[in-house]
Amino acid sequence: MRLLACTLLLAAAPAFAQDIVVGQSAPLTGGNAELGNDIRNGALAYFKKVNDAGGLPQGRLRLETLDDKNQTQLAAENTRKLVEEQNVVALFGYASSTLSIPAMPTVAQYKVPFFAPFTGAGVIRKQNDYVYTIRATYNEEINKIGNFWGNLGSTRVAVLHYDDLVGKQNFDTVAAVLKKYGSEPVSVPIKRNADITDANVKAVIAADPNVLVVTTLYAPAAQMIKRLKAANRATMVTSLSFAGASQLAKALGPDAVGVSIAITVPSPRAQTVPVVRECDEAWAAAGHKEIMSVTALESCIAAKVLVEGMRHAGKEVTRSSLQRALSNLGRYDAGGYLVEFRPGSHYTGSYVSMALLRPNGEVRE
Repeated sequence: MRLLACTLLLAAAPAFAQDIVVGQSAPLTGGNAELGNDIRNGALAYFKKVNDAGGLPQGRLRLETLDDKNQTQLAAENTRKLVEEQNVVALFGYASSTLSIPAMPTVAQYKVPFFAPFTGAGVIRKQNDYVYTIRATYNEEINKIGNFWGNLGSTRVAVLHYDDLVGKQNFDTVAAVLKKYGSEPVSVPIKRNADITDANVKAVIAADPNVLVVTTLYAPAAQMIKRLKAANRATMVTSLSFAGASQLAKALGPDAVGVSIAITVPSPRAQTVPVVRECDEAWAAAGHKEIMSVTALESCIAAKVLVEGMRHAGKEVTRSSLQRALSNLGRYDAGGYLVEFRPGSHYTGSYVSMALLRPNGEVRE
């Protein structure tokens, strides 16, 4: 009888024995480290909230993050390690399309859901059926910027972008949208993972723009803005969300005055939005004293959507069960932030707002 009782108890025990492992390659060191760490910490805060409440029925959540130092080769190597050695059920929160694209061969080979890359570039949406995005496109951001500035027909616009395939695609996106306003922007290409040069600054000054549109990360953006202000060039600056609103504001300090940026989630100060309040509480519970950045908030929201997919994945969260669950998630309200996934339609998110950067590092819609 005692043996039978033990057998029954074991049969009633939870079937899972391992954590649900999510993988991430992100720049935790180097020039884009602040953005990468915010993406990681936003997800960790939400995963901790779930685990502190007992985890999911299928197990507890674990995020494995490898540092890619903002280097494409490392992003590719990290992806293969996470998939082949860590046996992750999904990849999450890669910091850009440039870092995401090297992961695609492994994603397609092993059929791993690739969730919420931090990019609005169209190129990432053309990769394969395993990519899921929850943020607006850069095209939508540029349209919002156009509406923000009003009639751009007589406005001289210069675009700061990277001198590579993705950077040129970003410039082309800006140019295509501005064309309907009768504006033809000037291209100012810069090298990726390099400081702004004197030639770069002279190129912007020579273009004599009324508005400089930034499509780079926060470090070169801040360098360019500071150098233009030091040269007494009163150019209005507006940026795509790619720069990282909170990171750019912090890097600029007092030079943030007059700089605007598109954001693809509500401001962290929008406490009337339920998911903002929920993530803010999770952020504080994770031990963070400073206000959550826009990037960390987006990552927290993305983590919540991913977890919702896991809840629908059945008795065990595997790559294939999660893929099916996400593809059939339908319309989901994360708490004032709507997403919608359907078979063959994995690209959602349309929230775009314009925010002003403050000298104290705040981001205000």
